[in-house]
Amino acid sequence: MSDTHAPRIDHFAIAGDLFRPMMDQETLLKDSGLEHSLIELVKLRASQINGCAFCINMHWQDAKAHGERDERLYLLNAWSEASVYSPRERAALAWTEALTRIETSQAPDADYAQIAAHFAPREQVALSLLISAINTWNRIAIGFRMPHALPEGAAAA
Repeated sequence: MSDTHAPRIDHFAIAGDLFRPMMDQETLLKDSGLEHSLIELVKLRASQINGCAFCINMHWQDAKAHGERDERLYLLNAWSEASVYSPRERAALAWTEALTRIETSQAPDADYAQIAAHFAPREQVALSLLISAINTWNRIAIGFRMPHALPEGAAAA
């Protein structure tokens, strides 16, 4: 019986050059004008939907390191019921869910209308690329079973 949590391969070590375009895209998206807090909320929410422990851990820690409040992180699974997100963030989170669950959502007009109301056309493109990118990262991390970092001194269960 195989260990279902054991990493499969070190994909960066094997084919780091193939990730260069994705890394360049990350830099472009970081400099696209979207707020850092919004970028991290989107990355974290898509990672929650996809069940990517590595990415959830990484984006939670990055958001915290940049001053994100605890309640905005732990309420993210219930963002549509929580009052701690701005209308712009709510539009981005709805679009994140629509594009992440594209097979069932088909990117509804109502969700697009919300991002159109809160994001300039270039920002709409950046947001959509951001969502596509984190979904790709999630699939790579899950597929190769990248282990999430443990807190210092913690032992694996």
